[in-house]
Amino acid sequence: MTDTEWAVVREALPVPAWLEGRGGQPEGYCHRQMLDAVFYVTDNGIKWRAVPADFPAWDRVYAFFRRWRENGLVKELHDRLRGKVREAEGRQAEPSAAIIDSQSVKGAASVPSATRGYDGGKKINGRRRHVITDCLGLLLMVPVTAAHVTDRQAARIMLPRLQTRFKKISLVWADGGYTGVLVDWAKEKLQLTLQIVKRSDDMKGFVVLPRRWVVERTLGWLLRTRRLARDYETLPASSEAFIHFSATMLMTRRLARTTAHGQTIRTPRQQRTTLAA
Repeated sequence: MTDTEWAVVREALPVPAWLEGRGGQPEGYCHRQMLDAVFYVTDNGIKWRAVPADFPAWDRVYAFFRRWRENGLVKELHDRLRGKVREAEGRQAEPSAAIIDSQSVKGAASVPSATRGYDGGKKINGRRRHVITDCLGLLLMVPVTAAHVTDRQAARIMLPRLQTRFKKISLVWADGGYTGVLVDWAKEKLQLTLQIVKRSDDMKGFVVLPRRWVVERTLGWLLRTRRLARDYETLPASSEAFIHFSATMLMTRRLARTTAHGQTIRTPRQQRTTLAA
C-alpha cells in the first residue's frame, strides 16, 4: 500500500482488544505489514509458503489471515470502507436497492468433495459465489457454496439476511435464474420487490443490460485477482475472506484517489510534516 492508501485503511481498522483494555497482548507486527502481505497473496495467487522474505514469516501472515477470517474482522474493515466509498460518491452509507447474481468457478484439488459440486449449466466442477451488490457494484453479501446450489436456493437464504442487515433495501434486481415462485415469496414473506431483468428475444451477442451489468462488472473485478481466478481454499469461509480482501483493495485504491468530505486524505508523511512545521 502507498502512504495514501494506508491512511485510508488505518482510519477504518478494527480496534485491537488489547488497545481498549479488553485483554490480549500487542501483536508482534504492525497491521500495515500484515495487510500488505495478505493483499500480496490475494492479488498474486501464491501459496502461503511462497510469501516473499520482505514480509513477515508466512506462518505469521497466515495466522493473521485466519484470525481475521474467524473473527469477522476482514468483513468489518470491508463494510466500513464500503460506507466511505458510498459517502464519497454522494450517497447514504446504507443502500436502498441491490443486485443479485452468481459466479461459478473451477475448484482446485485442495477443495474437498463435501464443499464442491457440479454446475450443469456452465459445466463447471467447483464452487459458486452468490453475490449481492449495491448500485455502485460494492459487495453487500457473498456466501460461497458448492457449484450445484442453484440461484433460487441461495436466494432463499440470502434475501432474509439481506433484509435483516440492510433495513432500507426494498428492491433487488436479478436475472432470469431467479424467476418463478421466488419473486412471489420475496414479496409476501419479506416485502422485497425482486425485479427480473431479462434479455429480449431479438438481442444477439453481447448486450449491456440495465442494472445487471453492475454486478457482472463486480464479478469481473474479482476474477482479476489471481487468488480468485479459481477456488483453491479448503474452507468456503476462506474463499469469502479472500473475496472481501480483494474488494477491500479495490475500495482502498478508489478512496485514495478521491477526497473525503471535501478534504484530501493526509498521509502519515504529510501529518509529520505539518507537526514539524
